[in-house]
Amino acid sequence: MARKVIDYTIETEGRDKGKVFQITEMSAAQAERWALRAFQAMAKGGVDVPDLIGAGMAEFAIAGIRGLSYASYHEVEPLLAEMMACVRIKPDANNPSVVRDLIETDIEELKTRLDLRAEWLNLHTGFLQAGDPSTSA
Repeated sequence: MARKVIDYTIETEGRDKGKVFQITEMSAAQAERWALRAFQAMAKGGVDVPDLIGAGMAEFAIAGIRGLSYASYHEVEPLLAEMMACVRIKPDANNPSVVRDLIETDIEELKTRLDLRAEWLNLHTGFLQAGDPSTSA
């Protein structure tokens, strides 16, 4: 089965409005490594990681943001870079088959970066949400 790929269109007002980004799911192995490093960084930031087991997505996201905010930039920056490596842009609305890697100037609003990270998180953790049960035993 192929990795999930979603298109995300920026709808908020600003310089990025109307831009279309493509977000591709990490491989299971890469996502596992990413999650382990994120949990380690959160634990160092003071988050009680075992308390997150069984938490809803909102609680998980809030705890993760808080925990990562206390982690060192040295630990967090590679995690953020890996997230954005999953994001590409469709630069031509008239030719949606054209997709390319991001360059720094493709995203002009900080909110766009935050929104793309939220969509990345949803793509990778959507299996935790009710209504989309896991197929694992």
